[in-house]
Amino acid sequence: MSTLENIIVATFLGSIVALVGGVLLLSYEKFALKFSHLLASFAAGTLLGAAFLDLLPEALQESEGSNLNIPLWVLVGIIIFFFVERFIHWFHHHEEHPEHLHHQKESKTTIPLIVIGDTVHNFIDGIVIAATFSINTQLGIVSTLAVIAHEIPQEIGDFGLLLHKGLTKKKIIVVNLISAAAAFLGAGLAYFSGSVLDGYIPIFLAITAGFFIYIATSDLIPEIHYETRKNFAIIESFLLILGIVVILISTTFLEF
Repeated sequence: MSTLENIIVATFLGSIVALVGGVLLLSYEKFALKFSHLLASFAAGTLLGAAFLDLLPEALQESEGSNLNIPLWVLVGIIIFFFVERFIHWFHHHEEHPEHLHHQKESKTTIPLIVIGDTVHNFIDGIVIAATFSINTQLGIVSTLAVIAHEIPQEIGDFGLLLHKGLTKKKIIVVNLISAAAAFLGAGLAYFSGSVLDGYIPIFLAITAGFFIYIATSDLIPEIHYETRKNFAIIESFLLILGIVVILISTTFLEF
């Protein structure tokens, strides 16, 4: 197959295969709904793990020899999402704010943040796949496996989280398919623009890390703290750590 054909197939696998875990989770919707709050804890762990163990190290490695300030771009990502969330709050503003609707409103604002962050991440994955296949096929295959490995646990967490936030099974699948399509956009831009986008990859990675850090620390972890029952608190803490460990394992054994 040609380089372009390899990129298309690999991007498809990296995007669609990563969704399999989430779709399987939705197949047991009653179970997932019952434990969706726990899945939110797992999602927080996978987002933090992806940010600190995958995206940031990759951004630092890619920026070697340049004058890019990676921590600054992470901060830019956090600030961008702060203003995005402010806008969403304003957009959903109502004159009356009954206390019992406050938590529901917070849930609605979290959904677009998750979708935006995941879409940007998929876009970057597409760029990485295309860039590595352009170098050689073997490196492209390894990068595709790496993308699948770190995307599967994150997608499972995201699916459970969106279910917890009240989205229907159909909407979750549609939203994630649209988000996954961003990988093809990234791959296409990387292939047809040659090396033009290469210098911007560290910036994209750092900004996405900022997105994930913001979502986990601003929206998910505070929600975890709403649960005051001791047994649930212990389980939630364990699942947050488990999400981090799963990302650590996937990035350790499939580095690219």
